[in-house]
Amino acid sequence: MSRERRCVASGEVRDEAALIRMALGPGQQLVPDLAAKLPGRGAWVSAQRDLIEKAVKKSAFNRAFGCPVTMPEDLPGLIEAQLVERALSLLGLARRSGDLALGYDAVRLALKAGKPAWRIEASDGAEDGRSKLDRLAFAAWGDVPVAGCFTAEAIGIATGRSPVVHASMSVGSQARAFTTVMGKLSGFRPLVPQG
Repeated sequence: MSRERRCVASGEVRDEAALIRMALGPGQQLVPDLAAKLPGRGAWVSAQRDLIEKAVKKSAFNRAFGCPVTMPEDLPGLIEAQLVERALSLLGLARRSGDLALGYDAVRLALKAGKPAWRIEASDGAEDGRSKLDRLAFAAWGDVPVAGCFTAEAIGIATGRSPVVHASMSVGSQARAFTTVMGKLSGFRPLVPQG
């Protein structure tokens, strides 16, 4: 069951899956709490760079916590980096649980076997291979979400392989968590870069 919270920047009530929880650490330091598990009172802000910048500019976190808080140097950048780290970590977990096909041939076979939850395409991969898999996925399953915002090296490090250009994540608990993280990350960077 999902819960709703009010965004300190916009005042909108939104589902927790679209928000980032902020907590107070030692010395009243504002800390992003992506897992929403840190102790103490929290403040919620929409997972969008512009709304986080607005919250910082308008001192919304000071009001939410009822005291002056210490801000990290680049709060939106810090949150984006943590979301990227979490997404890549989930790719590694999916590989270890057998829910991630890696490499062009493995992804092609996975697409023929069943509808994936996600296709992962390295942002620095060749357009030719990506477009072939795009056509195959669309012909077989229609629209399949694509995460194209990580480099081949980053995907490779996360999955314990040499650089990985193509991957496919099957439906399951890792895919559900990945979907939530990628939804938040989309407020900071395009999931599929232009071009």
